[in-house]
Amino acid sequence: MTAPLAFAPGLLEALRDGAPVVALESTIITHGMPFPQNVDTARAVEAEVRASGAIPATTAVMDGRILIGLTDGDLDRLGRAEHVRKLSRADIAHCLAMGEMGATTVAATMICCRLAGISVFATGGIGGVHRGAETSFDVSADLHELAQSPVTVVAAGAKAILDLPKTLELLETLGVPVIAFGQDTFPAFWARSSGLPAPMRADTSAQIAQAHVMRARLGLPGGQLIANPIPQEAEIPLSEIGPVIEAALAEAQTQGIAAKSVTPFLLDRIFALTGGRSLDANIALVLNNARLAADIAKDIAALTKV
Repeated sequence: MTAPLAFAPGLLEALRDGAPVVALESTIITHGMPFPQNVDTARAVEAEVRASGAIPATTAVMDGRILIGLTDGDLDRLGRAEHVRKLSRADIAHCLAMGEMGATTVAATMICCRLAGISVFATGGIGGVHRGAETSFDVSADLHELAQSPVTVVAAGAKAILDLPKTLELLETLGVPVIAFGQDTFPAFWARSSGLPAPMRADTSAQIAQAHVMRARLGLPGGQLIANPIPQEAEIPLSEIGPVIEAALAEAQTQGIAAKSVTPFLLDRIFALTGGRSLDANIALVLNNARLAADIAKDIAALTKV
């Protein structure tokens, strides 16, 4: 049996021809902001990929199919929809079988990339080890997917609401390369630096592409995480965002927020406490990641062209 994939017009042919393609997730559309800002932002990210010389492929689940690339109609429908499932590895098959609508997280988008043959994926920030995970065991499936699916993921690090030292430790245990772009420290999503040393560094997209291709030549499973710091002009420094995160975490604990509800609650509170600056920063870093991902995709295409 083959996976129920449906490609946007021209995309399958582009992949077969070895053209540079960048996958994009869809939870930023359904769980990140209201309509029409969500759709406008998604179109802006796709436009950034195109302007950088690659082809965007936003992924989602609709009508029993995995969509690889969304048409304008698909994007508008997804952006207006309510009660869209937030899909990860555990529930993507069930959503498909039930014919429901689902938006892909980092883990689910990586699965879609593997099925479609896409090497590069741009997102905002990955999930990771949540604070207090030693008792809650709350660890994102994103980390294990990075150890399984052969995709280069460009993100502004892990979301700063997480336990970043434990996230880096688990990524090391899982054998996932963590490569900071252009600096020696691991970025912290809204902040350019977490203060934690990055395991590896690359200064050009070509170096990242070479590492991606070399992993395939060595037969190593899984992908690599490219930690791309937010542009300096959009940064909310750790000294400023740190206390805001702590206040939001304290509110979550007081209100008994747990499990899948934690991240959306924290992001909503941080948005309110920063007067909307966190969302502006989020959009800026996603656009920045899209540009780098397009450059990496072009370099991989050049290296693998027959």
